[in-house]
Amino acid sequence: MIDLSAFSLEGKTIMVTGANTGIGQGIALAVVRAGGRVLAAGRSNMDDTSRQAAALSHMEAPITPIFADLDPLMPPHAMLDAAWDAHGPIHGLVNNAGIIRRADALDFTEEDWDDVMGVNLKAAFFLCQAFARRVVQTPGATGKIVNIASMLSFQGGIRVASYTASKSGIMGLTRLLACEWAQKGINVNAIAPGYIETNNTEALRNDPDRNTQILGRIPAGRWGEPSDIGDAAVFLLASASNYMHGATIPVDGGWLAR
Repeated sequence: MIDLSAFSLEGKTIMVTGANTGIGQGIALAVVRAGGRVLAAGRSNMDDTSRQAAALSHMEAPITPIFADLDPLMPPHAMLDAAWDAHGPIHGLVNNAGIIRRADALDFTEEDWDDVMGVNLKAAFFLCQAFARRVVQTPGATGKIVNIASMLSFQGGIRVASYTASKSGIMGLTRLLACEWAQKGINVNAIAPGYIETNNTEALRNDPDRNTQILGRIPAGRWGEPSDIGDAAVFLLASASNYMHGATIPVDGGWLAR
């Protein structure tokens, strides 16, 4: 008989970055459905996420918005420390916030390189570091980190040099941190989403040719939904995944298996 409590986040507080829409919102709502409370960190309005979460939970306020730009004006470690002090121990961290810049590699600018690497990789690392420091300073505490990687952690792609580099870096960083922190009671894993129905993919889905090409490559025959990523994140945040360290799990409808 399956112990469903192993998939519960009851009593857990999870920080999710970029939870206002898309994959981040899907993860935040999945955490709430699993009984957890979410600290939704980002620079955008979280009202829609909060409204949807309220309908899913018995808690008065399952989502707590936290403004964070994840840039030098608000260092990630300062944001996490302030959230921990204000809202109590954080049991899990999901590094979802990310940006992308598109240009041919011959024309790619240093600014576009630095902007993407700063949010996607640098901020993610220092949030991991800040979270791990608080966990190891708290007697008896354990923690779960879920980094959002990409299919481009495995593939090259085109016209997204800094994005590909950052997501390849996320997979490598996930492995390194798992090696260093597994014995400290911290699980570090990642999810590599496939083509998901979000605002970022709306143009592709509305282009008949590109939509047909993409669906033709996906064995599942459909675009993913944010909840598909959210449910995978809940598994990695819950005790069911306690013996998983350093994995990057594709949730892509079979795209990489093609």
